[in-house]
Amino acid sequence: MAASEVQLGTSIADMRDGRDILDHQAVEEKEGIVIGGGTDSDYQELLDRVFNIIAGNNPDLAVNRGKVVMCPPKILREGTRKTVFVNFMESCKTLRRDPNHVMDFFLSEMATTGSIDGQNRLVIKGRFAPKSFESILRRYINAYVICNGCKGHDTTITKENRLFFLRCEQCGSSRSVDRIKAGFVAHVGRRNA
Repeated sequence: MAASEVQLGTSIADMRDGRDILDHQAVEEKEGIVIGGGTDSDYQELLDRVFNIIAGNNPDLAVNRGKVVMCPPKILREGTRKTVFVNFMESCKTLRRDPNHVMDFFLSEMATTGSIDGQNRLVIKGRFAPKSFESILRRYINAYVICNGCKGHDTTITKENRLFFLRCEQCGSSRSVDRIKAGFVAHVGRRNA
């Protein structure tokens, strides 16, 4: 055992005098827990044991809070003036959000117009880089999906008294969220002569 490791049951006087237990046989003979000398597998075993005890005593706390893995947005160009978000509906289903709500957020952030076509793709007027779609999707998730209390993703949006609330199904907290406001969109076209 190294000098930096501490064994429960060793007196403070022994540690001050420098008479730490250096013999591995003496460590095995003493009863107690060795702190600082464990491996990652020992830690994982202890962690699994703690979670099993928690699950046995209080099943509500043992909810599996795994991460949701979203595939990145697949972006295509349609012609020279349109950009298509191909897996838009799949992203909405993963987030458990209404596609019209997500579409309104994208269109207001990009300050453009667009619609959902017959193949359930989001078609946006204008040329945009795929990175901009990823950053807008991250902003949407932070604003309208993630719970501020427990950082969970199991949330719903409800409307009460003209206000929108984000309610968490895991911890029960709620917070108000802003409405999606469409900014000014300049309609550029040819003038009538």
